[in-house]
Amino acid sequence: MAGCQSVTLALNDLLTSPQQRMQYVYFPTESFISQTVNADGRSGLEVGLIGDEGMLGLSLMLGVTSAPLRAVVQGAGLALRMETAAFCRELRAQPVLEGVLKRYTYVVMAQTAQTAACTHFHFIEARLARWLLMSRDRSHSNSFYVTHEFLSYMLGVRRAGVTRAATALQRRRLIHYRRGDLTILDGAGLEAAACECYARDNASYAQVMDAH
Repeated sequence: MAGCQSVTLALNDLLTSPQQRMQYVYFPTESFISQTVNADGRSGLEVGLIGDEGMLGLSLMLGVTSAPLRAVVQGAGLALRMETAAFCRELRAQPVLEGVLKRYTYVVMAQTAQTAACTHFHFIEARLARWLLMSRDRSHSNSFYVTHEFLSYMLGVRRAGVTRAATALQRRRLIHYRRGDLTILDGAGLEAAACECYARDNASYAQVMDAH
């Protein structure tokens, strides 16, 4: 904590780019960060979402100083920031910290694999419900700002598909959406509408992280 600086992350701030050396690691406290991968230089897909349950900069755990993915701020707010060199020194000096982050690395690997399966097998409406619940959990709020264009990028689908899925959820009175302002009206109903990947991600985190 003594080596961390409190910073405010703004919406759409670019924190890392693929293959570029990381200058800082981030521990979101009130913000949350989306990790995306590009398939053809234009189309993108979200493969990870980081809130106060985790950190950005796990490749350092493997001795790699460059970022594997693009990381952009999806939810503005506070975070703790630490220089990568100082963080690596702490890892060597603090076995407990290293142990916690090794377990978190395992969780991220499992969640990334789950996201790959989810993208391939599940319908857009269920995937959208899962994504909204993940954002709610990390923002600690039922209301947040998100556009259809951003959702289409995060989910890797056309904007028209996102519009249809969001309209279907709104007709069921699970969410309210207007001009980027989204509110979850029925959390339990949205969980029922989401694919099983949401529950599996939560179970994986609880089993590996909370059990220690």
